[in-house]
Amino acid sequence: MKKSSVISGWIFTLVVMVVFSTAGFGQQKKSDTVAIKTSAVCGMCKDRIESCLAFEKGVKSSSLDVETKVVIVIFNPAKTSPQQLRKTLSKLGYDADTIHANPAAYAKLPACCKKDAPKH
Repeated sequence: MKKSSVISGWIFTLVVMVVFSTAGFGQQKKSDTVAIKTSAVCGMCKDRIESCLAFEKGVKSSSLDVETKVVIVIFNPAKTSPQQLRKTLSKLGYDADTIHANPAAYAKLPACCKKDAPKH
């Protein structure tokens, strides 16, 4: 009787270990990357955009290249989408691909961050 209960205990332990070790297998965190063309023109724009996106739910990282005006965003697709990220940039006052900047937010940008500002 003792021997069978010990064996049953080992089998139970092995089953539990297998179940818990494979439970997280299908739940690996995924990330996607999107490139969004913006109307950013300067270093202040870069700081503003990257700081704002850092607080956006699901965003893992972002980097704006001021020369090309493209922001690369790495995000969790279960928490946000490229369309939501574009809307966030629009609400910040910047164009985001085909979505135009929110007029009220654009009006609040510093003069150096306006689309027609000279390159500096």
